[in-house]
Amino acid sequence: MVVRQRHILRRPLTLALAAALALPAVAAAQQSDEKAKDLDKVVVTGSLIPQTQVETFVPVTIISAEDIQARGFNNVAEVLQKSSFATGGVQNNQSSASFTQGAETLSLFGLSASYVKYLIDGRPMANYPALYNGSDVFNNISGIPVELVERIEILPGGQSSLYGSDAIAGVVNIILKKNVDGSVLSARIGAFDQGGGKNGRLSFATSLSNADGRWNTLLGVQAEKADPVWAHQRDLTAQFNPDAYNGAPALASRDWAIFDELNGGYLFLDPANCANVTGGFDGTVGKRTRAGSGDYCGSFQTPGYRTLKNEKEGAQVYAHSTFELTDLAQAYADVLVSHERVKYNIGSGYQWWGTSVKWGAFYDPNLDTLVNLQRAFTPEDMGGWENGMSENRSTSYAVTLGVNGTLGEDSNWDYDVGLTRTQYKLTETDLNRLSSIDDYFQQKVLGEQQGWDPIFDAYPVFTPDYAAFYKLMSPADFYSFMTTTKSHSRTYDNMLRAQFTNGALFSLPGGDAGAAIAVEAGTQGWAYTPDALLLNGDIWGTKAVSGKGQRSRYAVTGELRLPVWEQLTVSASARYDGFRAAGRTVDKPTYSIGLEYRPFESLLLRGKYGTAFKAPTLADQFQGVSGFYGYSVDYYNCALLGFDAGEVADCPQQYADLQYEGEQSGNPDLKPINATVWSYGVVWAPTAKFSLSADYHHWDIRNEVALQNVDQLMRDEANCRLGTLDINSGTCQAALAQVTRAANGDVQKIFLSKVNVAQETLDAVTVDANYRQDLGAWGALTLAGSWTRNLKHEIQTYPTDPVVDALTDPYWSTDAKYKANASASWNKDRWTTTVYANYLGPTPNYRATLDPAGYAFAGAGRLGSYTTVNASVNFDATDALKLSFLVNNLGNRIPDMDVRSYPGTSGAPYNSSNFDILGRAYYLEARWSFGKK
Repeated sequence: MVVRQRHILRRPLTLALAAALALPAVAAAQQSDEKAKDLDKVVVTGSLIPQTQVETFVPVTIISAEDIQARGFNNVAEVLQKSSFATGGVQNNQSSASFTQGAETLSLFGLSASYVKYLIDGRPMANYPALYNGSDVFNNISGIPVELVERIEILPGGQSSLYGSDAIAGVVNIILKKNVDGSVLSARIGAFDQGGGKNGRLSFATSLSNADGRWNTLLGVQAEKADPVWAHQRDLTAQFNPDAYNGAPALASRDWAIFDELNGGYLFLDPANCANVTGGFDGTVGKRTRAGSGDYCGSFQTPGYRTLKNEKEGAQVYAHSTFELTDLAQAYADVLVSHERVKYNIGSGYQWWGTSVKWGAFYDPNLDTLVNLQRAFTPEDMGGWENGMSENRSTSYAVTLGVNGTLGEDSNWDYDVGLTRTQYKLTETDLNRLSSIDDYFQQKVLGEQQGWDPIFDAYPVFTPDYAAFYKLMSPADFYSFMTTTKSHSRTYDNMLRAQFTNGALFSLPGGDAGAAIAVEAGTQGWAYTPDALLLNGDIWGTKAVSGKGQRSRYAVTGELRLPVWEQLTVSASARYDGFRAAGRTVDKPTYSIGLEYRPFESLLLRGKYGTAFKAPTLADQFQGVSGFYGYSVDYYNCALLGFDAGEVADCPQQYADLQYEGEQSGNPDLKPINATVWSYGVVWAPTAKFSLSADYHHWDIRNEVALQNVDQLMRDEANCRLGTLDINSGTCQAALAQVTRAANGDVQKIFLSKVNVAQETLDAVTVDANYRQDLGAWGALTLAGSWTRNLKHEIQTYPTDPVVDALTDPYWSTDAKYKANASASWNKDRWTTTVYANYLGPTPNYRATLDPAGYAFAGAGRLGSYTTVNASVNFDATDALKLSFLVNNLGNRIPDMDVRSYPGTSGAPYNSSNFDILGRAYYLEARWSFGKK
């Protein structure tokens, strides 16, 4: 931006903060000279007005490129997920069969992943086309070129008065590099100690300019490749849990099983005694028994045939170019293009066939009972488990063309007018079962239908060839009833934005007042088009979410910064947003007032009060009535049979692994989600080497869109019917209406809708500390730490429901109350060593999440805190060549502390939303700078 630089003397407070927040040039200068410097005004996230203060009325955490490298972060997603603000668990690569397994996101303070506003260089990122948990629009933060990041700024709290919709939990602004000295080539390779996940990354950046210096361009590229990590490569996930609750044994999967639906239990009808299927799952299938149920053929190792970390190939191209039109005007262009190919496997639990889907059950006259068959597909059936990988291919781009400068030689008004276009396209390729799968097994196993059962006159009669059922199949047979489906989706956003800024609007006793005015207008679109086979019933056991919509939008923003006197500055901002779609306008004004009081040079007292909102997303409004199939537990029928929520492993198959048909849809009449937000805090920097800040944050969020998790819904519905929850509560009334049961009590359909009824209140405290000490001949030591504590998090899903305390009630939330990180860096001559620790506070164990009784439920408890440590050594071999060795998770911490809380049917006895099981990793990195001017 062409802005006349106005040099203002920085105070010791600002000097300390600039050094502590890893502004390398300032920090380096202070090693030899700690006197105040004249530094240019900068734009810090949280204000549109350039200013000299790094710390203002809102706390901004700045993570520099140097921090990212030294602390061992592999990508932007890791940087943000390890932030102390990210106390909430989210679905990730470890979440098998989630709607967005190929994407990465985070939850700030335990709030919704969709409540974070992501910016790249101050402009909104493109939304990910697929929906988080099948219902919510969010941003995928996995495709940002980390090697081209200059810094990341995290601003907690509601910021809609400046940044509009979505900025409820906070704002993340990713600042990409604008220039490098010459060219930089870097390479990085790594692998995990326990196998899998080999990865490599290559990046290049160079600066170009013409002879007179009027045209300047930074061009950067990054490419990366990573192998998957398979569950069988980790001891905890390679087999079913051998250390189950109450000493129960591990229970092998029912890979070839026959269920007696009238009398209960299993029927074992294999004349070969499982001998013909022992080659399945790498030779681990055998005859198994479940006490009280009977025998079947199964394997203890089936959990190992899924991925815990995606296979990934990605490439990004970035360019930032400026051209000086005149002394007062500059044209600029920014382009960021990202392409990713992600592959993963959801595991054997989702690759199977059974008679229950088409027929419900069948009658065998030789057995005089109703029977269901279940048969899992093995790697041998597929010709290798890798052949069953799902693939997500995505391409996104953001292009901005604009002009900025100063309105006149004698004017204090700067302007920036730009047109931005973002687009995100996604193609999801999956291996699916065709409806003809029933014909295959009817021909090979069941035989011709022989009428209807004599008991209910509702179920077909078959006399199967059970010996044919207990057999492996050839890959040719397997692929005769399989097909590949491709679903396409995309989002786009066009925005024309004009901003006018005046850093010296008029004089006040404390200095120059500043002002900013911005106007925006544009269009947005979302479309999700599943493969036609997923919509017309040709796919067995799988449906899809569909929908599309578009809207126009406009906004006006104003901001004032008033240094009333030298110690006191008042800031105010207001914004009006409007969205028009399908003949209906949704609009929302927001505002914010902030105070900065500096009673003396080293102390800042600050506070803010304002409002925030989230507009209904296009998916919220225009998601079609979409069918889908899923798996859950029928907790109600299990309870009627004497199996509570912690004993569903012993519940009959049709209830323990219920495959249900579901429907969900958008709601065009949704209103904005509203929030009142405020914060206050203190920053103390007694010297240029030390700073300490503490802030209190509050959110009161209303009109939230409620869409229950199916498993939670089924637990609620069961507890309502059983009397554990109040049958007259809003939760019970909704649950009973959403779960449709037949006269015999079996689930027929589950319907999910979106309505503005929920609300939540959250209070949190954040603390940051930074210290730098010159050790003379021993070099220099830099310490930094960040700590977040959620003090209160209350949720009410429906107006008639009791208020839930999410911090103490594990039935509703497994998030930690507090999270922290700390780093220590020692620099001497050409060596820099950094140790970085990430700390997660206590969380509930699995048993505590199963029943509304929470910690009073049998076997419930709390898990202790969890800390992982990264370490790095950097050596400047020459002025141009830097070599690095990094170890992440130095102690090889694995989340194995909760295995005795899980049942013997669990293949992943840990909370994958809070922890990962990847273990220790090693990385080598080289960075070569050449062609310096």
